[in-house]
Amino acid sequence: MGTLLTAGSLALVFSLALTPAFIRLFRRLNLGQFIRDDGPESHHVKRGTPTMGGIVFILATLFGFFVAAWLNGGAAITPSALLVLFMLVGMAAVGFLDDYLKVRNQRSLGLGGWSKIAGQLAVGTAYAILAVQLTNADGLTPASTAISAVRDIPDLDFARIATAVPAVGVILYLLWVNVLAAASTNGVNLADGLDGLATGASILSIGAFAFIGFWQFSQACGGDRVQPDNVSKCYPTADPLSLAIVAAAICGALIGFLWWNTNPAKIIMGDTGALGLGGALCALAIETHTELLLLLIGGLFVIEAGSVIVQRAYFKATGGRRLFLMTPIHHTFELMNWREVTIVVRLWIVTGILVALGLGVFYAEWLG
Repeated sequence: MGTLLTAGSLALVFSLALTPAFIRLFRRLNLGQFIRDDGPESHHVKRGTPTMGGIVFILATLFGFFVAAWLNGGAAITPSALLVLFMLVGMAAVGFLDDYLKVRNQRSLGLGGWSKIAGQLAVGTAYAILAVQLTNADGLTPASTAISAVRDIPDLDFARIATAVPAVGVILYLLWVNVLAAASTNGVNLADGLDGLATGASILSIGAFAFIGFWQFSQACGGDRVQPDNVSKCYPTADPLSLAIVAAAICGALIGFLWWNTNPAKIIMGDTGALGLGGALCALAIETHTELLLLLIGGLFVIEAGSVIVQRAYFKATGGRRLFLMTPIHHTFELMNWREVTIVVRLWIVTGILVALGLGVFYAEWLG
């Protein structure tokens, strides 16, 4: 518990104190946000705001996690934790290249669509392979080949489904992980359209995994904290406490960053931060075996991405008619003359409700 609090606190102080220095540095390097002319007019004032702010909270996360782990003997540095950080940094690297090209070329398109997908696939595939190969001190791997809800679903285990042809099971597993990674990274990226929206929502969503990881640690199979009548309800998660510590470090870093990212934002996370956070969310869901629960815990990102998908499908089906004024959905609220701060706070409330429902489902399964 001490390591968890230390990691979050150190990351928060790093992010809160050093973000202004990064803002000045990014301004000096002319790393300003490019704003599309066809977007809401209220966004034009954001042109030139320092972007790539994800660099700040990623560095804060790494600082908080590794210093806290070092102060407590290094036990928190496990394959599970390192893989979450791998997804955070790996996806952020893809986003950084996208951001850099946007700033350099002064246009809304950075990496081409296929180039960005290729980068995400490379990171996601490497993660998927490592997650079922690396083992901890107890011989457990961070991930399994089964689709999970609150726990693994045995009937949806790709290795079991494709027993006759193991290669098919491997391909299905890799596809599943990459679908999750693409959905989470693009969901967070689409939500990052208003000052503080994606940052605040990510604090709530990733904070849920800090709770889940700590609860799984308290009820870990083989642990002395599990009561005899609850043995059947224990969790076989590999290194759940280290996952909670990583989640706490990310949350601390985001809280410090939000101080400067809230309206009017002094710095924007950019694709660097959005893709990195999506990657971390994906990894935390996979390694806590709560993949389908991500539909609730990351519900706002599902809504944002879903609004885009529904809009495009409706547009094609009706020959050019629109269901929403503009997507992602937060832009519709802007065109309805809602104030930006009002939209952000109300969507944070929606996120909080969905996260609470997700945690309720998680705990109800244990009670049952």
